[in-house]
Amino acid sequence: MPENARPNAPLLDEQLCFALYSTGLAMNKVYRKLLRKLDLTYPQYLVMLVLWERDGLTVSDIGARLFLDSATLTPLLKRLETAGLLRRSRSSADERQVLVALTDAGRAMAAQARAIQEQVFCATACAPHELGAIKQQLDLLRARLAASA
Repeated sequence: MPENARPNAPLLDEQLCFALYSTGLAMNKVYRKLLRKLDLTYPQYLVMLVLWERDGLTVSDIGARLFLDSATLTPLLKRLETAGLLRRSRSSADERQVLVALTDAGRAMAAQARAIQEQVFCATACAPHELGAIKQQLDLLRARLAASA
């Protein structure tokens, strides 16, 4: 124990939350570098991933998928719309709902984004089975934490 350490004080390097936080920072740093080519931020990239998977969702559907509220999501969507990657429109069935659809430019960007996944995989220096196991553990941890929140 370091000379100036307090007995019984929690240690930073023993905290799961810090391991998750610092790993997230490292992952975001890798993505930031790669996403510059697409002129996207990481949160914008996540929105695009959701829409590439299934186009024409409501704002609330996207928010649920990304665990984001509409106050956080709306500015992201506005910037993506200004960039010409998506369109937002009111639902004709329910005016309270805003539908989000990719533009041709937004759909075309998906091909460029595929290469990013390969580069992130290489940056991890992990085998596919290792990454699969890590992701499975994180998904389980997130579900358990969400149930306790």
